[in-house]
Amino acid sequence: MTMKPMKPNLIVILIDDLRFDETSASGHPYLKTPHIDRIAREGAMFENAFHTTPLCSPNRACIVTGQYASRHGIIDNVGRDAMSHRLDNYHLALQKLGYETAHIGKWHMGNDASPRPGYDHWVSFRGQGKIVDPVLWEDGGERKVDGYVTDLLSERAVQYVQRKRSKPFALFLAHKAVHPDVQQLQDGTIDVKTMQGYVPAERHRGLYKGAIYPPRANVRPLEEVVRGKPAWKEVFALRKRPGSRALLDPLHVGDQEEIRQRAAMIASVDDGVGALLQALDETRQAERTCIVFLGDNGYFFGEHGLGAERRFAYEEGIRTAFFVRYPERIAAGTRVRQMAITPDIAPTMIELAGGKPGKHVQGRSLVSLFKKRNPSWRKSFLVEYYNEAAWPWIVGMTYKAVRTDTHKLIHWVHKEGMDELYDLAKDPYEMHNVIDKPAYRAVRRRLTSELRKLLAEASGL
Repeated sequence: MTMKPMKPNLIVILIDDLRFDETSASGHPYLKTPHIDRIAREGAMFENAFHTTPLCSPNRACIVTGQYASRHGIIDNVGRDAMSHRLDNYHLALQKLGYETAHIGKWHMGNDASPRPGYDHWVSFRGQGKIVDPVLWEDGGERKVDGYVTDLLSERAVQYVQRKRSKPFALFLAHKAVHPDVQQLQDGTIDVKTMQGYVPAERHRGLYKGAIYPPRANVRPLEEVVRGKPAWKEVFALRKRPGSRALLDPLHVGDQEEIRQRAAMIASVDDGVGALLQALDETRQAERTCIVFLGDNGYFFGEHGLGAERRFAYEEGIRTAFFVRYPERIAAGTRVRQMAITPDIAPTMIELAGGKPGKHVQGRSLVSLFKKRNPSWRKSFLVEYYNEAAWPWIVGMTYKAVRTDTHKLIHWVHKEGMDELYDLAKDPYEMHNVIDKPAYRAVRRRLTSELRKLLAEASGL
């Protein structure tokens, strides 16, 4: 009798606020992430991977549903408790396909910590949680646990993969790092009184003291930025107000200390990834486990005048480090150039599990890209952001954008005559808005038509 091959274990490791270049594999000038780099080195680096809504809650919903925010309905970071209990999460499909499923870490689609449908094992916390001595929901209720939250979540992930089981497992490990220690109120705004900024593990404090991150070419004076991006004039003025500075100053926004503190926080993430890989090696599961590593949105280090920000459609906001290791299907050292988006994760996991994604899933399985083939693939994708109240200066910044391999059009929904068009082939840093250049009229018409088409598809029209 022929035995069916064991289905692969499936692990997604999601890092909060991770920039596209905040691993040594993806180009950080001094941060060392040897264990994360192993995933990239022994698997595939997706060189053009993107967020479709570069904001925590909506993008997490994009990942677990395989849908754009227009369809799944989680459009901001405010309380979405009821909706997040009803998401068509891909783990529900995996359970039907014979998987044992687990969520360990930050949920943040809704502020309550209670288990969501689709998971046999659940460890989480309310809202943003705490970096030190967090209150975790596990074993059926909440309790305070002493320790550093990244280490605590990594320890629980290691314990989970070490269990003896008769089924394949799917683990979604969502770290709070590299997000600062802030508490979010029910309306989505930040409680300034509780802000503590970035908090590395004690063993990593001062790890990169004196290190310098070279500014990218698009870190420019605000007056120069707004000449090509007039939508930002009011925003930059509001950010200078005392009330805004009370939120921004504790984060060292745009200075080298912010970047160093973030790098020190990521060091504990890398420690945890190393422990997880070691556990898989020791239990002889590493070869039949697919591991996906990425961030939940991008982040700005002063590019285009933006800092302490991730919501916007420039490359620093929408790009992500995206590594996939699965030795049975992916050759070490694979590099994928096609545009991958976060809604592609759900259909990829379902296909690897032996299932077929439903028609409601808008992402595409990445499995066909694992073998360096050149299948027919997307030529564009939608980026969307909905107005929210989290930060007082960004009211009215709703946009819809389309990105192709060579161009990007950003349509500001509430700001007439302020749209932006970039020729990414000639201007990868998006410093020159060519929306009104006669030579780009045909490109503008084509991208406007493509954006309308993507919006209709995303909303299900």
